[in-house]
Amino acid sequence: MSKDIFNTIDLNLLRVFLVLFQEKNTRKAAERLYVTQPAVSQNLKKLRHFFNDELFIKVPEGLQPTSKAEELAAKIIPALNDLQSSLNELEAFEPLTLKKKIRIAFAPQVMIRLSGTFILELREKAPFLEVEVVNWTSSTITDIESGQLLMGISYGLDVKPKHIREQKLVDLTGCCAVRKDHPIQSKSATPNEFSKYELASLFIPGWSEDLPVAAKKMKELSLPYKVGFRSAYPMAIVDVLHKSDMFFATSNLFPFSSYPSLRRIDIDTQDFELTYSLNSFFHQRNGNDPLTLWLNSLVKEELELAIQ
Repeated sequence: MSKDIFNTIDLNLLRVFLVLFQEKNTRKAAERLYVTQPAVSQNLKKLRHFFNDELFIKVPEGLQPTSKAEELAAKIIPALNDLQSSLNELEAFEPLTLKKKIRIAFAPQVMIRLSGTFILELREKAPFLEVEVVNWTSSTITDIESGQLLMGISYGLDVKPKHIREQKLVDLTGCCAVRKDHPIQSKSATPNEFSKYELASLFIPGWSEDLPVAAKKMKELSLPYKVGFRSAYPMAIVDVLHKSDMFFATSNLFPFSSYPSLRRIDIDTQDFELTYSLNSFFHQRNGNDPLTLWLNSLVKEELELAIQ
């Protein structure tokens, strides 16, 4: 069986060989490699032993490549140049020329506010990037693990696999949405005032599957509550609000300006926390991926604009 050269050679030696072949002088090669001249000579000795050839012969002008060195250079220089270009491309991340297909999951409260503007922003900054935005579901974390999804955006999770990273994007403030002529006409109301009306709630996997968060808070305060409607689709919630006295426990991310027939009522309480984070989730293998980092920053920017 022939020797597997690639798996047995120290690839750093090929870098030394390339510079020696270009400079044909150990002193100049050492300067380019930021090492001492004896270190270059020692590496040349290893190269000669590995390839069983002198590779470079001393001549008055410096070093003259042997025919073996010429042959070796013709084989490895193009490959090393390609490798250098590929590595440099990783550093020179350019969304305008990026051609790729990715999938991102948005939780319902994000979908209703961000999906359209986010896609338009992506089309402008990364015109060749094909992006599919899907709903956050009970399988989203599993899909991120398997690579079917690049990332997902939702509230923080109490439990997640250790190789799934979670990064805070923005803090949201809780409030309620009601129809414009709802019986509660004040700009803020206590949980006790809200308890007189039915609750419309989003069904968010991993966050409020068993019981809406607002209902849990009412229960903790020993207040009566009734869940009148639940859905994974924000537009269904909006439709119900238009036609009933239900209230929708949401946040300042809700696009009130897009629904003039609805209005915001703040929650007047010190009994529970009204601020909570909206986070991105991605696999740890993409922790330093330029595309993932860029998308996180873009989503964060869009969210910050949305809640101003």
